[in-house]
Amino acid sequence: MGQDDDRSHGETPEERAEAGAPEKSGTFLVTAVDEGSAVLSAVADGQVCPLGANPGFEAGEVVEGRLEPEGPLGVTWRAAEVDERWTPEVEAVDGSPGRRAREAAEDLGAGRLARVSIEEGELHVLAVPPERTEAAAEEVAADETTLRIAARLGARRVEVRAEAGVVGVRYLQ
Repeated sequence: MGQDDDRSHGETPEERAEAGAPEKSGTFLVTAVDEGSAVLSAVADGQVCPLGANPGFEAGEVVEGRLEPEGPLGVTWRAAEVDERWTPEVEAVDGSPGRRAREAAEDLGAGRLARVSIEEGELHVLAVPPERTEAAAEEVAADETTLRIAARLGARRVEVRAEAGVVGVRYLQ
């Protein structure tokens, strides 16, 4: 092994930063994986960060940590530090949205969203045409955006509840 073995293509992290490829710290959603690679998306700004190697991440997982660019062009990244990992549990829950969700929906037109702070996290209320309620709830539960929001909020559990014209999405710590 040569003296540059712990560096990416002979460059130190400092040299890569000077060359315009700084490291990136934050919260990332793992959007795709295979045996040899993974694709992460920064939840703060949406930047896509393909990893040159997959250190065991799974699609849908949230990773808090630091990435460093790999190679002279910095087009792939490596997970330099992982502080925390979790997979938000998204579940369609039987039962109607709570009183606060129903009250928030009263002031909304169809297709509008309200955000309500709750003790355990955050509540998003969507007003939908009553005939689209069930389909809208299913779409929200399956949508990658729901995972992105959960990652941004640090939520470990997401509950989706619906009744005619109202979909409530609770992001819980």
